[in-house]
Amino acid sequence: MHPGRYDDRQPGRPPARHMRWVATVPPGATRPRPRARRRPYAGPPRYPFIPRWGFPSLVWRTSTAVPGTSTGGMRPTQRLRSTARNAGALLITLAALAGITALSEAWRYVLLLQSRTSALSPTVVGASDAFVLTFGLMTPLLALLAVGMTVWWLFVARSVAAAQADQDVPRPAWQVLVGTLVPGVNVVLAGPIVAELEHAALRRPVDQRPRPSRLVLAWWATLAGNVALAALTIVWRLRDGVQADADGVVLSALTDASAVALAIVTALLVRRITRLLSPVDAGHLRRVVKVTGAPPPERHPRPTTSAR
Repeated sequence: MHPGRYDDRQPGRPPARHMRWVATVPPGATRPRPRARRRPYAGPPRYPFIPRWGFPSLVWRTSTAVPGTSTGGMRPTQRLRSTARNAGALLITLAALAGITALSEAWRYVLLLQSRTSALSPTVVGASDAFVLTFGLMTPLLALLAVGMTVWWLFVARSVAAAQADQDVPRPAWQVLVGTLVPGVNVVLAGPIVAELEHAALRRPVDQRPRPSRLVLAWWATLAGNVALAALTIVWRLRDGVQADADGVVLSALTDASAVALAIVTALLVRRITRLLSPVDAGHLRRVVKVTGAPPPERHPRPTTSAR
């Protein structure tokens, strides 16, 4: 019976006082649960087969699937570091491929000089053509990926810098795309765009005119030289004649060499601005290299009841 108040009035009788009924469990109706008997330790578990369960082979990271934790994706600074790593890896790979292409073009030019006085081996000529053709096709394709990732990093860095300064980005997105991707226009506008980003990353006043650093100036000059050499190479390739072909090989080698320099300087620029916008905590860089003079760890004796 549920506890409560019940009226014991009967028809024809005056109402009596209210009574409270309480239902309780009679003594002895329930028995206490017996305690489980603790068995002696018999050693680690053994299985007749290799267990299929275990921890996944992943690095430890901040959990985003636990209830109560944030599941909104990466923070802007984390996204900045991630895109910077990807852009840096693509740029270094591009520098390596462009370097091999430049060496292949230089090898072809040496063969052209040798062909003036002696006959060339078909195997050597075929290997040279294979190198020039293979890496000459791979380099532009990888350059498209590297440029796309670098431009993406540029947009992320601009948003992070604007958020840290509590201001709006200085230029709209279409101006950044035109100023960095359109040949000829990027020679004029790419430098000021990167200088504005560096100015914001250094926490300088907004009303102060951006003054690019030496790294930004070097990157701007390398970009202008690469665009000029690429345009000159395309125009020179349209000419006819043996000398024009030989000059085109030299210009192609110089263009590839400038692409190597541009990729390396761009990777350094991305790394520097990323560190300015998202500095790495020095506490996370400490690691134990060597321990000397420490006492040996204590080891408990194995129980006599252990199976192994």
